[in-house]
Amino acid sequence: MVTAMTKADFLEAWRSYLVEARRRSPHTVRAYLATAARLLDAVELADWHGVARLDATALRRQLAARRADGIGNVSAARELSALKAFIAFARDRAGLAETAAPRMRGPRIKKGLPRPVTPDEAVNLAAMVDEDAPAPWIGARDRAVLLLLYGAGLRIAEALSLTGRALPLGEVLTVTGKGSKQRVVPLLPIVREAVADYLAKSPWPVGPGDPLFRGAKGGPLSPGMVQKAMARARVVLGLPASATPHALRHSFATHLLGAGADLRSLQELLGHASLGSTQIYTRVDAATLLDVYRNAHPREQ
Repeated sequence: MVTAMTKADFLEAWRSYLVEARRRSPHTVRAYLATAARLLDAVELADWHGVARLDATALRRQLAARRADGIGNVSAARELSALKAFIAFARDRAGLAETAAPRMRGPRIKKGLPRPVTPDEAVNLAAMVDEDAPAPWIGARDRAVLLLLYGAGLRIAEALSLTGRALPLGEVLTVTGKGSKQRVVPLLPIVREAVADYLAKSPWPVGPGDPLFRGAKGGPLSPGMVQKAMARARVVLGLPASATPHALRHSFATHLLGAGADLRSLQELLGHASLGSTQIYTRVDAATLLDVYRNAHPREQ
């Protein structure tokens, strides 16, 4: 007699696959597990064959329930993507990988352009978080983090995952990005000097396995603390809410492209898996040029 699978059985197999086989980020794993859990709560399933046979009607019903919860187009598209991935995994586990997947088009999403800050604004933000901090070492820490985002194009998670093994910093830094893929990025002198200043002021020693950036109590620094520091700084500087830590990475890419960097090189520096992800910055740069044109052309005055 075959014992029916429990919800916990399904979710543990799904979690293990996402973490070990696909090396998804903790955030993605949590989101995909939550989507699968909602599906399993709504549909009574006993084995992977049952999941594998779910059709577009079942997906529409699930998305309709989520729409009733108030989610928008972006969240609905992510939910559908997670549902399709879970069903694809189930088809593989059930030996039905060759069968056709349920065909369902997600909601249309209008892609917004990243809003970069200017080079002066980036430097001013880094200086302001330093000045506004409750302790000199915390100010030096936050300044170093922001300069890594703008000066090297790091994601905030990449900067905060650095350990003492990265020391001493040289002209280049090896970064582990999404999917545990590594890339090498150059480090400007101002970035290296900022990190050195933070280390000189920090009360916490940094061994090879220790986090490079520490919280006030010595634990790993959380992204939320950096985001809060930057939010305070942008209010003082009169910058819009779009001036976030991630906007500094957008600014890094936009300014390099505007200075003549080619897309392939930019793709490598940003750690994008596909060139399509990098091509959005051509539109960002075009938007910047259009603003300059409108502000400078005599016919626009």
